[in-house]
Amino acid sequence: MKIGLEIHVQLPTKSKMFCSCPTTDAPAPNTHVCPTCLGMPGSRPVLNRKVLEYGIMLAKMLGCKVADTTWFSRKTYFYPDMSKSVQITQYDNPIGEGGVYYLNGKKPIRITRIHVEEDPGKTKRVGDLSSLIDYNRSGIPLAEIVTEPDISTPAEAREFLGQLIEDIRHVIALPGDGERSIRCDCNISVGKERCEVKNVTGLKNVERALTFEMIRQTKILKAGGKIDRETRRFDEERGVTISVRKKEFEADYGYIDEPDLGIYHLKEMADAIKIKESPQKMALRLAHEYGIDQKAAKQLVTTSVGLAETFEAVAKELGVQNAVKWVSGPVSAGWKAMEARGGSPDDVVPIIRRFVAGEITDTECALEIKCAMTGESAESVKGASGDLDKIIGEFLDQNPAIIADYAKNEKAANKAIGFVMKQSGGRFSSAEVVEAVRKDIESRM
Repeated sequence: MKIGLEIHVQLPTKSKMFCSCPTTDAPAPNTHVCPTCLGMPGSRPVLNRKVLEYGIMLAKMLGCKVADTTWFSRKTYFYPDMSKSVQITQYDNPIGEGGVYYLNGKKPIRITRIHVEEDPGKTKRVGDLSSLIDYNRSGIPLAEIVTEPDISTPAEAREFLGQLIEDIRHVIALPGDGERSIRCDCNISVGKERCEVKNVTGLKNVERALTFEMIRQTKILKAGGKIDRETRRFDEERGVTISVRKKEFEADYGYIDEPDLGIYHLKEMADAIKIKESPQKMALRLAHEYGIDQKAAKQLVTTSVGLAETFEAVAKELGVQNAVKWVSGPVSAGWKAMEARGGSPDDVVPIIRRFVAGEITDTECALEIKCAMTGESAESVKGASGDLDKIIGEFLDQNPAIIADYAKNEKAANKAIGFVMKQSGGRFSSAEVVEAVRKDIESRM
């Protein structure tokens, strides 16, 4: 089985790709439109420079070779959600080609190309025989990322897309729910011929659509049937794919160069653009540079890039051991609470610095960090910690076999961790409970 994805990312520009209409939510259908994005006679497109900048940023993130020059084409568009009957896109010379993106830092997923194009409008079906069209979305800029069929399973497709969305959101500051700003065309072949499931939104739905299609194609082939090359859509409510039309070939689109737009020279712009380190690359680098477990590095970055940056700052100044002990422990445990109250991670570095200098004890350092992260008083933190220690201590007193089992296998602590999480009713984070349980068990060995 082979799976390839065509991922459409709405770029976070303030105005549309070829006109000044806003890209923000409109008060009513067909209000954020103008003669240009509706393709009325006499109107001419003017390219939004920011679209090229975002395209270059994503091409660099994906390891693509950025083109020195690029231009646009008109693609014959058969459907009513693009009122001018053509879509302005890139065909011969996309912004980037030939990249590689690593899933979990290991499996390479080849990137065929990345190009920019305008989005069609939205079609809303009304009954069985008619539809309504809203052109507010028409002309919003998209970047389309096309992968080679290197993905092996529907679950892997979901994992890949989730990781990619996280990196895209970080590199180009995708606003709001980045997942909903991304639509996916899913190409899947169980045998020789492939089918395309168009415009799937959401990670879960990508996996559901591909799983259904995998089972459907497998059943047809086992029964001696033939898979037709076609375009299908995914019905989210029923969890099935439905045939829409026979799949078009590139020649059917009748590409011609866009006469109203010129040739764009990208080299100077591309050389000047510097992108942020993506979360996935950051996790790999932290694991490599500081010798920590890759899973632990990914956990830091997944919690927050800011947490990972705090880890790196402490590791550089005060050593990896202290970064692991304090940042991966109590700082990580209190990170969400700190973000919720608008605190700063800068407050914890001086505390760890004082511990390393011998000015405060291990216990005092843990207490001060928790106060800094949560904004609570020392008295309330002490009270909560005392309650946690009491629950753990009483459970271990009644189950001494856990200590002996822990010496052979650290997973023996899970029984105590599960009990404490349930008993405490969610008052403590899982990181706090794990650390406290292990500390108590190891003190008894």
